[in-house]
Amino acid sequence: MLIAIADVLSTGEAQALRERLLAADWIDGNATSGAGSALAKRNRQLPVDAPATIEGQRIVQRALSTNGSFLSAAVPHTVFPPLFNRYGVEERFGAHVDNAIRIDRASGVRIRTDLAATLFLTDPADYDGGELTVEGAFGSQSYKLPHGHMLLYPASSLHRVEPVTRGERLSCFFWVQSMIASAEERSMLYDLDQSIQALSAARGGDDDEVLRLTGVYHNLIRRFAIV
Repeated sequence: MLIAIADVLSTGEAQALRERLLAADWIDGNATSGAGSALAKRNRQLPVDAPATIEGQRIVQRALSTNGSFLSAAVPHTVFPPLFNRYGVEERFGAHVDNAIRIDRASGVRIRTDLAATLFLTDPADYDGGELTVEGAFGSQSYKLPHGHMLLYPASSLHRVEPVTRGERLSCFFWVQSMIASAEERSMLYDLDQSIQALSAARGGDDDEVLRLTGVYHNLIRRFAIV
């Protein structure tokens, strides 16, 4: 399940965060690479302990905590502290699969990477190339979203960042361990929740059928969730 989530950050918030990050000191992106992706990765990244990283994490985590679409799609148990990368001309990240387990160096917490997320922080008109391409059951899909928008996709998928040919692409990326380990169950719950939200808007939250479906949704969460 790939889900594009609009306006995780507003245009103004995304622009302000981007300018703040660009002023920081960047390092080789392989500082956080797994063994399987190091040779494919050509980009730059903010150090995990940089003040700009910590401030950016605070902004992104606050936005995620109130975004209904993200919470519905991910049903998050743990969000890996967001990181920030930067691709200039000829920089890219070749095809790879993310590590199944990530360790937060600061806390020592381990998470299972059920989902990966890329939050775009650059206006698509400001660069060429740099699309995020994800392989799936129906072939390749490429994404280049407006700044402030985010793509949520299976961390188990083969994916890549195409070479940038003009300008520069700056984005935030992170992983999510979901309370719903099964991708199939998580997709079903997301579809059910979207239908409940649509019916609630049309009929009102106190409608008998809306309440019945809401009960089914939460009982399924109780059955499937690992907390």
